[in-house]
Amino acid sequence: MGVCRHTDFDTSPYFFYVGIEQIEHYCKQLEPALFALLMYGQITLEECQRKTRENYPLVRQYGLIEKTKEYNLANASKGYLPQFTLSGKASWQSEVTELPVQVPGVDIKGLPKDQYQVMLELKQNIWDGGEIRSRKEQVKASSDVDREKLNVDMYALTERVNQVYFGILLLDEQLRQNQLFLEDLERTHKQISSYIENGIASQSDLDAVSVEQLNTRQKRIELTSSRQAYLSMLALLTGEEMPAGISLQKPVPEWDIPVIANNRPELIWFDAQNGRLQVQEEALKTQLMPRFGLFVQGTYGNPGLNMLKNEFSPYYVAGVRLSWNFGSLYTLRNDRRVIAANRQLLDSNRDVFLFNTRLQATQQGSAVESVRRQMADDDEIIRLRTSIRKASEAKVVNGTMTVTDMLRDMTSENLARQTKALHEVQLLMNMYQLKYTTNN
Repeated sequence: MGVCRHTDFDTSPYFFYVGIEQIEHYCKQLEPALFALLMYGQITLEECQRKTRENYPLVRQYGLIEKTKEYNLANASKGYLPQFTLSGKASWQSEVTELPVQVPGVDIKGLPKDQYQVMLELKQNIWDGGEIRSRKEQVKASSDVDREKLNVDMYALTERVNQVYFGILLLDEQLRQNQLFLEDLERTHKQISSYIENGIASQSDLDAVSVEQLNTRQKRIELTSSRQAYLSMLALLTGEEMPAGISLQKPVPEWDIPVIANNRPELIWFDAQNGRLQVQEEALKTQLMPRFGLFVQGTYGNPGLNMLKNEFSPYYVAGVRLSWNFGSLYTLRNDRRVIAANRQLLDSNRDVFLFNTRLQATQQGSAVESVRRQMADDDEIIRLRTSIRKASEAKVVNGTMTVTDMLRDMTSENLARQTKALHEVQLLMNMYQLKYTTNN
């Protein structure tokens, strides 16, 4: 047994089961585009969103952010390792130290005015005032900001996929109504042809129907081209082949969308930026702390430690070093003010974002309710338009109405069906826009 999908005039889909031979007979009557829908599988909106996130080139930056974070943390940790410094010096002095006394029989040479020195120094931090720890915290905070900003950019893809996806669904509905209208026009064309044979209608009436058929076919070509363009866009986003016959599954409406809170990734991004400001503020304290460390200096030069020897000699010096730089006190107050100003600016941007999203959510919620209320009368309008069209056909048979007037009523009925299909897609689109705005 097989399954074939059919859509009646009110666009309400239903399934029925028939035999294989009946399916083949039925599908041969369909145009190639509709037949292709039976050959290819369906794809959902959620699948398109997932594939787009996996395919988008920006996703590779997640790994780059983590690698950068690891490298920077490793570099900061190397501050605990011994540091080596090699230096050299050659100088000429205008005056040197001399002994103020003369010892009889002893020739005491003075220091040379040209002096040379090569020194290798090893330094080992014991306490750096928390500078290395603070540097690590800044690396982590900056990495968090970059990652959350990337999450914001990736989240924006959802809206782009939604727009393309629902655009295709809308075109599918228009194509479906276009096909139904073509079938109505074909039936009318046959009726008018029989009316001409019976002397009820003229050739001009038949020409009017033929013109309407040509216009409808032209519109179908336009809709098909637009659908293919949208499919090409969806294929680029998802990185998947989108054949012309692929079918997009219509999402199930969520009639009650709770707008409890705003869960957009931008809020997490704002929190990450605020965390980075806090780390920067804590880092200011490390600039006020003393530094303790060990050092060993190995030197080869002239003179050496023995200032009385005018010759090159090696020596070494080892000890403990304390340093305390108070220069940061001059700028500490302004540095804190800069951080406070940046925090106020961040809070302002957050408030603006929340205000705009609340405004959008309110507008989109009203749009959902408006479409719902319009949809309540769609079926009744279609029923009345169908009744008017049938009455027009009867009047044409009786000779009390022209074919042109009947075609106008047929067009109005077709527009009523298109309006209902448009409302159905618009409702889904507005619902998903609201979900995107609040991330609920």
